[in-house]
Amino acid sequence: MLGGYRIEGRRAAEIAASVERAIGAGELSPGQLLPPLRQLAEQLGVNPNTVAAAYRALRDRGVIETAGRRGSRVRSRPASAPREWLRVDVPPGVRDLSTGNPDPALLPSLGEALAVAGSRYARRPALYGDAAIGPELEGLARAAFDADGVPDGPVAVTSGSLDAIERVLIAHLRPGDVVAVEDPGWGSLLDLIHALGLRAAPVAVDDEGPRPQDGERALRQGARALVVTGRAQNPTGAAVSAARADELRAMLAAHPDVLLVEDDHGHGIADLRLHPLAGTSAHWALVRSTSKAYGPDLRLAVLTGDQLTVNRVRGRQRLGPGWVSHLLQDAVVHLWVTHAVNPRTVAASYDARRDALVGALRERGIAAHGRSGMNVWVPVPDETGAVARLLQAGWAVAPGARFRTSSPPGVRVTVSPLADDDIGPVADALAAATGPAPTERYE
Repeated sequence: MLGGYRIEGRRAAEIAASVERAIGAGELSPGQLLPPLRQLAEQLGVNPNTVAAAYRALRDRGVIETAGRRGSRVRSRPASAPREWLRVDVPPGVRDLSTGNPDPALLPSLGEALAVAGSRYARRPALYGDAAIGPELEGLARAAFDADGVPDGPVAVTSGSLDAIERVLIAHLRPGDVVAVEDPGWGSLLDLIHALGLRAAPVAVDDEGPRPQDGERALRQGARALVVTGRAQNPTGAAVSAARADELRAMLAAHPDVLLVEDDHGHGIADLRLHPLAGTSAHWALVRSTSKAYGPDLRLAVLTGDQLTVNRVRGRQRLGPGWVSHLLQDAVVHLWVTHAVNPRTVAASYDARRDALVGALRERGIAAHGRSGMNVWVPVPDETGAVARLLQAGWAVAPGARFRTSSPPGVRVTVSPLADDDIGPVADALAAATGPAPTERYE
């Protein structure tokens, strides 16, 4: 059943650790069946309740899944085997469209911003006991939220959007709780949910965002939280329209105790209007990252939400990292105040490349999707075959398995590295590698 690997341990924690080590080392494969409780207990010379506790801990951490009499097996994507591993090795000479990175040519120079931050630090260094968020950043963030119609609430700052989402989920949920998530959706978020011992309930996505009927089904089945990407959704490029936002608000109004988390990582690179959903849920948070507009290494996101949620985030943060560097905060303030990057210019550049590729694929009979942001989602009948054929043609794309829970296969193409004269060759290669895809919805 386990090949050459032997699970070890006398206590539940030791048994669970032995299984996790084996998965991380590749000695236990995704989908592999684990021994029945009593059989493993007999092998280890322990009480079956000890093995049951180990399996329960592994299940809560998203490492294994159990199916009653059909036994327990390693998850197809265990938390100890992140989705980021589901990537292609890009050989020399192959153009890499798989990363999801912004175009470096559209990122601002940080020299002046960091110099200004350093000058402020020289005049007054941040010290223990100072406020976690600087007043300038707090004021600018709140004003931007107000301009987008986000309900009033306190502001906090975290080390990126995933850090913020993790802190918000931990503030309200416990292992075993269900989180409704977009499908296809952000692979790192799916990893995070499993790593926290939570369970993901897929919500199908179309070009206008999560489909209300699927969201309603997830909430009726017990989901305690819903995560929504307002625009530039990864990987599909979906953006929540005004009409869809009304439908989702009506859905949430019937479930006021559900935690709502909105991810606006597309701020600064997508000029479609944001239609926030907050206002119907008792507990909510909206997260806005600087990574796509200013660069992934500028690890900063601002969030707002209801008082209780933000207080819990701030309180737990104080017991960990304490705060996000005021040097980074001041650098972001300088970038925002001086408009070092024109969001409309950046958005227009991504729009032109994305729309050109979607249009070229449509001309070739391929139903691709990408309403906003820097990614295009292409449905395919066979991900492995499509990725392999594209590599042979000189293009690397991201396999859809990194982003899917139960939705049909696809590949993600990041348009950031593309120039105008690349559009035709990429579209030709995708058409040859995938064949005509069905035109119905892609969720």
